[in-house]
Order: sequence, then C-alpha cells, then structure tokens
Amino acid sequence: MKTIFTAVQAFIADEDGVTAIEYGLIAALVGVAMAGAAKLLGAQIKTTFDGVVTAMKNA
Repeated sequence: MKTIFTAVQAFIADEDGVTAIEYGLIAALVGVAMAGAAKLLGAQIKTTFDGVVTAMKNA
C-alpha cells in the first residue's frame, strides 16, 4: 500500500508533462496569431509587392 501511495505522490509532483502541454498551447496560439495577421495583412502585402514589381518594370 505504501508503494502505491508513493507512486501517486511522485505522479502528482511530476510537472514535465504539464510543461510540454503549456509549450504546445503557446505554439498553437502563436500559430493562430500568425495566420490571423497574414489574413489581415495579405492584401496590403500583395499591393506593396505589386507596386515594387511595377516600379522595377518602369525603371
């Protein structure tokens, strides 16, 4: 009985899995933010590059 209790205590004290989950959630949040920013700025970026291409053709 004592070994089961000790094993449960060790499992509760182990935070390695929690840290991995936190890093995974942070990475997912960063990915969502990047996708949202790309969607919002996509048309503006395309317009900017099209302007650069036009300026280079006319030069």
